[in-house]
Amino acid sequence: MKLSQRIRNVRASSTVAFNTKATELKRSGVDVIAMTAGEPDFQPPEHVMEAAREAIRLGMTKYTPSEGSFELREAICAKHERENGWTATPDRVLVGTGGKQVLYEAFQAIVDPGDEVIVIAPYWVSYPAQIEVAGGTVVPVRTRAEDGFVPDPADVADAFGPRTKAIVLNSPSNPTGAVYPPEVVRAIAETARRHGVWLISDDLYEHLVYDATFTPVQPLYPEGTLTVHGASKGYALTGWRIGWGVGPKDLITAMNRLQSQITTGANALAQHATVAALNDVERTEAFFAETRAAYRERRDLLVAGLNRLGLASPTPEGAFYAMADLTPIDADETTAALRLLEDAHVASVPGTDFAAPGFARFSYATSTENVEEALRRIERFLG
Repeated sequence: MKLSQRIRNVRASSTVAFNTKATELKRSGVDVIAMTAGEPDFQPPEHVMEAAREAIRLGMTKYTPSEGSFELREAICAKHERENGWTATPDRVLVGTGGKQVLYEAFQAIVDPGDEVIVIAPYWVSYPAQIEVAGGTVVPVRTRAEDGFVPDPADVADAFGPRTKAIVLNSPSNPTGAVYPPEVVRAIAETARRHGVWLISDDLYEHLVYDATFTPVQPLYPEGTLTVHGASKGYALTGWRIGWGVGPKDLITAMNRLQSQITTGANALAQHATVAALNDVERTEAFFAETRAAYRERRDLLVAGLNRLGLASPTPEGAFYAMADLTPIDADETTAALRLLEDAHVASVPGTDFAAPGFARFSYATSTENVEEALRRIERFLG
């Protein structure tokens, strides 16, 4: 009995793989500091959890429409108008089981076999996997650590070919934490418009920006942009699995046709709770301020420590990741990350699947104490 060639070609997530290795070591009694997963260590805001309890009391346990409850889609429109300065209507919104599902459906709706999708590298590991499952080819645009991993718009323009179908933009970036300056975002949006291709803007880390300004793409190119967002990162609702896409109505309709055959709709209780996260602006903004301050402190501690130890790391302006050069440990980033895990008991994710050779990603979505201890262990390991 054989599996399909398509599924045999899909690579497992390296983030999950190294997180699993760390978990296995922990189960065997080893004290491992895991800096692998992109998951906030904060509990969600109390008013959001209370909204989930309220949903149970109200008996909101049935299917919602495939595209998401009207109340949540309305709240998403209000959020983007209030925070990002652009207007949408509920019929242009699709709620999915996390932002990852929304991205998958977008690539399925956009990409034909042989099409090319421009992706800025280092990139999140799931972009190429999802594009390739749709039959497409990834065209990477390389960035440099010395430039803070910010792309040159001219390089993006040069990557176009006759089969280019879309550009993926992720700012703040996973895995680098780079926040693209407004002029870079504008230039890339203009390039997409000039060529008449889709622009997929992954905005999951919008609320985790420290020393820069988040620039929304949707107002720059509304007719061709799909904005992908969700409750996982800024709102600390990873396990609740709520993401959304906002874009042109024909694209949203096509994606929803696919979603109706996959999951029917996202979790009803979590949708109701996300309405509270979006609509109770005062309490949610207080939560953002508290968590951003904690992440900033951890970032500053981690990046200063890595650089002091000779593992060069640019200062990320957003998200909760730092990319460190591990070549002083080993020229191969996977070998270097394995040595850190097995000998120093600090788990990171090698840059191989991020298209970041020589680097590893460290997540500082963990306590300050863990960051301090991780640096002490790395220092002992390096001697």
